[in-house]
Amino acid sequence: MIPTNKLLRSSTLRLSIIHMAAFGLSVLVLLWFIYSSTAGFMERQTDETINAEIQGLAEQYSQLGLTGLIRVIKSRVAKDKAGQSVYLLTDWKFNPLAGNLGEWPKFRDTGSGWSDATLEDTENFEPRRVRMRYFLLPGNFHLVVGRDVSERVKVERLIIDALVWGLAITVVLGGAGGILTSRWMLKRIDVINRASREIMNGDLSRRIPNRGTGDEFDRLAESLNAMLDQIVRLMDGVRQVSNNIAHDLRGPLNRIRSGLEISLPNATTTEEFRNVIEHTIASIDNLLQIFNALLTIAQAESGTRRQDFEDTDLTALAADVAELYEPLAEEKDLSLDVSLTRGVTVPGNRHLLSQALANLLDNAVKYTPAGGRLILSLTTPATGPELAVADSGPGIPAADRDRVLERFARLESSRNTPGSGLGLSLVAAVAGLHRAELRLEDNHPGLRVVLAFGRA
Repeated sequence: MIPTNKLLRSSTLRLSIIHMAAFGLSVLVLLWFIYSSTAGFMERQTDETINAEIQGLAEQYSQLGLTGLIRVIKSRVAKDKAGQSVYLLTDWKFNPLAGNLGEWPKFRDTGSGWSDATLEDTENFEPRRVRMRYFLLPGNFHLVVGRDVSERVKVERLIIDALVWGLAITVVLGGAGGILTSRWMLKRIDVINRASREIMNGDLSRRIPNRGTGDEFDRLAESLNAMLDQIVRLMDGVRQVSNNIAHDLRGPLNRIRSGLEISLPNATTTEEFRNVIEHTIASIDNLLQIFNALLTIAQAESGTRRQDFEDTDLTALAADVAELYEPLAEEKDLSLDVSLTRGVTVPGNRHLLSQALANLLDNAVKYTPAGGRLILSLTTPATGPELAVADSGPGIPAADRDRVLERFARLESSRNTPGSGLGLSLVAAVAGLHRAELRLEDNHPGLRVVLAFGRA
């Protein structure tokens, strides 16, 4: 059950109240327009009828005289069984001559000739609302013509009552709808809040439940769950990297320390001290390369290097790296075939792309037996440029191809081979930075690594 104070403080309820107020105002304006239009039309129709009757009676008076006018008024009164019309003709002293009014009515406003009055109905003993107009005839005779507007007044009251009740119903239903909507939304939000609190308390396996309705809350839950999965993967990666660093760097550091402990007491000449120092510097350079590779991977994965992107000639870059590794391939009796499509340009960081391609060629040279074949190709299929390095070495089993992209990951067959296990991790990070797809494929025999750049 959601507490009342929490419900009253919710932004959902406030938005519902604002929406209800706007809708209620719209309903009020609409009903008021209907009332004004209806009442105005009925009032104009009444006034036009009265004016028409006065004009007709004035013409009868001019043609038939006073006697004829009295006869016409009596005739009209006799025909009006419902008593909807009001007539009164008086002399100059306001003595009644003809009509269905017993005495001269009390006008509230005689300046314009129009007046609204309440008359007593002697038959029904109920007051009648009458709309009248006063007219002075030649000879100082006074004429009043009116219409009973009691029905019109009732209709106007019905419209006003409908307006009030409609507004009240709108407020009640709008308020109830706002409360129900707020409760529903708060329940969904509370589910997210509870899951978030459990996650903050250390339960990283907790996920926000998804109802499967496909609404915005489900989409939000999917995005948050995906974010949590990514955070867990990153934390696991950091934990794994920390463990790997501690494990893989402890050996080289111990070797450096042991070498110094053994060599320094036995070194007696300048040349022997120089050899100890050079060997130590070489070991430290190897450690620095590992840390530089880790730093490059971290920068690539964070996306901070994307601001340095520029149009990079991938053809020229691949040719330069191939030229650098041709002597190494020849030294190991490997053939390096280069097939590059000219004029291929991609947005990217030239230094990182060169380093990634160099890592791929270095791995290919390192793991391909003598007499093998290496292929560096750059093609432009419909999906976008593809840079590939293929070798005829032992390859990587399909089950291990995802694992070798992790930091410090090395297969058992390559444990005795020099390296840190960061080469393919750096390539994967550079590919992710450039939004390129990294594919590890079977070359039959060997491995084929593809960097597929999408169309810009």
